[in-house]
Amino acid sequence: MGSVSIYAVEGIDEISAGDALDVIIGDAVAAGDVAPADGDILVVTSKIVSKAEGRSVRADDREDAITAETVRVVATREHPGGITRIVENRQGIVQAAAGVDASNTPAGTVLLLPIDPDASARRLATALRQRFGVRLGIVVSDTLGRAWREGQTDAAIGSAGVSVVDDLRGGVDTFGQTLQVTQMAVGDEIAAAADLVKGKATGVPVALVRGLAHFVTESLDTPARALNRTGPTDMFRLGTDEALAQGFADGYEAGYLAGLAASQ
Repeated sequence: MGSVSIYAVEGIDEISAGDALDVIIGDAVAAGDVAPADGDILVVTSKIVSKAEGRSVRADDREDAITAETVRVVATREHPGGITRIVENRQGIVQAAAGVDASNTPAGTVLLLPIDPDASARRLATALRQRFGVRLGIVVSDTLGRAWREGQTDAAIGSAGVSVVDDLRGGVDTFGQTLQVTQMAVGDEIAAAADLVKGKATGVPVALVRGLAHFVTESLDTPARALNRTGPTDMFRLGTDEALAQGFADGYEAGYLAGLAASQ
């Protein structure tokens, strides 16, 4: 596999609605010490994508904004500061607060996720490939928590030109045994690694990853949405309290219908 190098792309100032993000990122990359090469991957924090796309909205009550972006509530938990909501949002991502972010944005406003992070990634990849004349991949990242693990990490919510899943099923391990379920979440691993040089409060929203050219494709149709596990494949569709409440409601309804039928 060789080595992997990750470089912070510095020199990107505050982004505003309508800014040409491809030009801004391209200028910052061009001004840096590392010239883009074929097979490089640029990991772009979703926050600057949202800002450029005008996804900042007035929100005196962040909870209302979260509700508006929610498709399905998975779990809720009260804490001293309010209620944490784990939900599925419009982008099909299950995360806290539907991805609505009140940090690094003016008071009284919140940032929503890009409407279609994969489409945002494709636009950036198309423009930057044309500018530099090399096969670049784009990953749009956002911060997510993980079930059964403390802390947060960055994950891929948008992708263009990067194979976000390395499907090893059907192959064999070093002992000759057939791999049955192994699929490597490459997009998430790249996003998390890049965040080690971007950070959360350092003002560096883009990183360049080198050494993973075998995951960079000519096609830009490599959506990070493929990493979402919802619907029939979701083994943990509800939180504990929500599952108990639903089970009680279902049991009560079944008992009521059975009693009604017996009375007739």
